[in-house]
Amino acid sequence: MELRARITEDMKAAMKAGDRKKLGTLRLMQAAIKDKDINSRTEGHESALTPDSAIIDLFAKMVKQRQETATVYTQGGRPGLARNEMDEVAIIQAYLPRQMGEDEVKAAVAGVIAAIGAAGMKDMGKVMAELKAQYSGQMDMAKVGGIVKGLLG
Repeated sequence: MELRARITEDMKAAMKAGDRKKLGTLRLMQAAIKDKDINSRTEGHESALTPDSAIIDLFAKMVKQRQETATVYTQGGRPGLARNEMDEVAIIQAYLPRQMGEDEVKAAVAGVIAAIGAAGMKDMGKVMAELKAQYSGQMDMAKVGGIVKGLLG
């Protein structure tokens, strides 16, 4: 099922169940998708609808933002607010592909390096682009950069 349809169905279920937290988070997610659609239209893209791969990237950013905010709240002695942020993270992550473990990431990086014939650091951009294309939403690209450098360097 397409992500948009799944979110809409889950919103209906949350409304019926009276789950305010999930409903609120789903509404935030839907609003972010609509913003992305509008931005795509104004940038002149041929389709007004954002593809699922871009939505997954959007959700990954939302998760990262909330995790950072939760950390700030925890450091500031606001555990209730941090818990709310982490609750939202859990809801958003349900719409993301399963995250790969460290060993799986290393194997994927090594496979991409071999597949494109990367020889050194000059090929890092090509490796990262291929990883993003193949494994979008399944790995944290910021952490993957260090792994790629280690294997290419």
